[in-house]
Formats: sequence, structure tokens, C-alpha cells
Amino acid sequence: MKIALVHDWLNQMGGAENVLEELIDLFPGAPLYTSIYAPDLMPNSYRQWPIRTSFMQHLPAVTTRHQAYLPLYPLAFGQTDLSDYDLVLSNKSGFCHGVRTRRGDRRAIHICYCLTPTRYLWLYDQYREREQIGGVVNAVLQPVLSVLRRWDWSAAQRVDHFIAISNEVQSRIRSIYGRKSVVIHPPVDTDRFTPDPSAPVGDYYLIVSRLIPYKRIDLAVRAFADLPHEKLIIVGEGRDRSMLEAQAAGNVTFLGRQSWDRLVELMRGCKAFLFPGLEDFGIAPVEAMSAGRPVIAFAGGGALDTVIPGVTGELFASQTLESLQEAIAAFDPKRYDPHTCRSQAERFSRRIFRQKLRAFVEQVIRLQNAE
Repeated sequence: MKIALVHDWLNQMGGAENVLEELIDLFPGAPLYTSIYAPDLMPNSYRQWPIRTSFMQHLPAVTTRHQAYLPLYPLAFGQTDLSDYDLVLSNKSGFCHGVRTRRGDRRAIHICYCLTPTRYLWLYDQYREREQIGGVVNAVLQPVLSVLRRWDWSAAQRVDHFIAISNEVQSRIRSIYGRKSVVIHPPVDTDRFTPDPSAPVGDYYLIVSRLIPYKRIDLAVRAFADLPHEKLIIVGEGRDRSMLEAQAAGNVTFLGRQSWDRLVELMRGCKAFLFPGLEDFGIAPVEAMSAGRPVIAFAGGGALDTVIPGVTGELFASQTLESLQEAIAAFDPKRYDPHTCRSQAERFSRRIFRQKLRAFVEQVIRLQNAE
């Protein structure tokens, strides 16, 4: 079969790119269509891929200020005609599901792996708050967002099959787009994050995250200011780092970016991994469980799919200082079996992801051929 992959943009690394790398391995040689590509901002291995960009690639500073070109993405993907392929697999959090897959008698099957319905269109109030969008910018955006919502909904109706990354996202696909979907959780590198029975559990809690508003690292930093006998280590970079460091007490340590080996070591040694944000899935908590450690997470989003209260960690009910502090104060790391944590994480391994995705694609093809 002639297969094409589609991705929103290639100028930053995140969970979407983890999924993309698996798709590239699953479908070797398949061309990858995207709006923009910044080779200098992406891993060197990406330069070996057959990447096809849109007209947006030539716009001024687009790879470093891609948000400023928000209204152009529907046009870029709407002009991308993939109807000559047999199968199109889009990896969507933005607009890439809007590619054209039908022209005359030509029609490609379109499967959308949906990371989330476009967040800044459909969860705008939440997005505005976390990105601190002011009144003037908000007023200018409103008519643009209204047009984009109509386009986004219409594009979603042209997708043949949706896959959701979590039960939370499945619910959004149903309520926003009115479409059914199956859940196939994103891949987690459980081969990299492994337990070490000989490694002692340390005296610290751990966060690994980009330091940006919606991750709610501020909640954890403020919580530990009132927990002087506990320690928190934060790994990661982001625009909020200086602000968070200014808020932090002496029992909070910022390490910035760390090597994979060091990250595995920190995961293995933490009392628990903290996950205070609301995420569509959340790979880092599963990585911690894969290393044998429990998780304390906000009871929402993807954490509801991955963390088993009382077994592989705990869920705190609300994103408030009191709720998180109560969870930490009552937490006993000895209650959680590392092997059980590891077993739970293996349900989300790369191997399981590939098996489920391949089986779903084959099922879709069989149904198509039977028609």
C-alpha cells in the first residue's frame, strides 16, 4: 500500500514527536507531510526522513514563531492533496487532519491518531488562562477562532477513523466532533526506564517537565514551601523557570535538562513522581512507574488511565495547594510494590502500542476491501 504520514509541525520536541517516531519506524519509507520543518531544532535522525513541507516553510521566522501564523495552517493542510495514497495516517493536535484525501474517483483511507481536538480552539478559556493571553489579543483572536472552529469541525467529519490517546480525549472527540473513536495509548519507552532493585529509594520527590504554565509546577513549588522536611527535585527547562525559582524554598532544587542516564537514575531513586498538571495522557508518570516508582497525580486527564490509586500511586482531587499537600503528607512510599508499578507501565509500552496500532490499521483495511 502507498502510505503517507501527516504531522502538524516539526520545530519542537514533545509527546507528539514521540508518537511520530514510532509511526516512522512502523511505516518505513512513508513520506511525512507537515506544515514547517526546522532541521536545526530537531534530532539529527529526522534529516533522514522523506519530509515534505507546505508553502508555510518559506514564511519569515515561521519555525521560531509558528503560533503567529495560526490562520494559515488550515490553508496549508487543505492544499495538501494525498488522494493518490491508499492510507493516510495523521498525528494530530492542531490542523493536520485537514489534508485532502479525496479527488474524483481517488480516495485514501484517513486514520487520525488524535492527541487532542485542537486545544486552543475548543478549550480556549483554559488555554487563555494558562498562556496569559491579554484582553486586546483575546478580542482580536475571537473572530479568527470562530472561523477556525468551523473549519476544524468540518475537517474532522472527513476523517474516516479516529484513534484517541486516552479516555479523556475519546470523550472530547465525541462531544466536540460527534465522532466515535478507539483508544490506543501513546508509546512509552519501558526498555529505557527499568527498575534497579539494588538502588535505594532516596529522600526526594521528582518532577520531570517543561516549565510552562499549564504544567502547574507552581502548585508543587508552593506546596513544598509548607513542607520543609520534604525535598523536591525538578528536571526540565521552560519560560517559567526563573519565576518558579524565585518562588521556591530551599528544599526545592532545579536541575535543568539532564541526560537520559541521569534521568533514569533520578526516576529509580525518587520517593514518588509528582504530576500536578492536567494532561491529555502524560508519558513521564508512566516512565516513573516503568522504573518501579509510584506516582502522585492530579485526578484528571490521562492520569486516570495510568495511575491506579493505592496500587501504583495516588490521585489528588483538585489542583489546589491543600489537596496536593494532603496527598504528600499521607504518602508512604513503602506501600507500593515496584514490580506492580512496572507491570502497569508495561501496558503502555512501545511494543503494545505497535501491536494495537498495526492491528487497527489491518482491521480498517480488511473492512475497506470487503466493501
